Amino acid sequence: MIEEVPWYDAIALPALLRHARTTYGAAMRHALVEAGYDDIPKNGLYVIGGLALGAGGVPLGQLIRELGVAKQTAGQLVDTLVSRGYLARTVDGEDRRRLTVTLTERGHAAAAVQGAARARIDAALAAAVDAGDLRRTRRTLAALIEIGRSERAPAEH
Repeated sequence: MIEEVPWYDAIALPALLRHARTTYGAAMRHALVEAGYDDIPKNGLYVIGGLALGAGGVPLGQLIRELGVAKQTAGQLVDTLVSRGYLARTVDGEDRRRLTVTLTERGHAAAAVQGAARARIDAALAAAVDAGDLRRTRRTLAALIEIGRSERAPAEH
């Protein structure tokens, strides 16, 4: 008797991660378009979602590091999100050399739509696998993130 190998065992982990991420991104993008937020650029979902999960503003330098893109690219993204009414940019109260970005009312509304789409995918996932699978997946992804951080750390110093 030949044992059938699950389809996901034949796919490289980076490809699985990309497709899994696409599930969330596509659901969020679709929900945002349906709600009238069809002008959010690439990586804008990350910025809006990240700011919504954080408390208060985020220093622009931190945002650039987390995006993992060139400073100029991040600056253009922030400029676009500011001009489209999703973000406000202000001078940091503690260090006038730093800029801080915060969500506007429009940004908060888009973040709520994005969060609802994420919650819908989370619920579908929770229905498809057991709680232990989700905990192991989170632990595995956290380990992968830590490996990435330790690999980058020497290069950043």
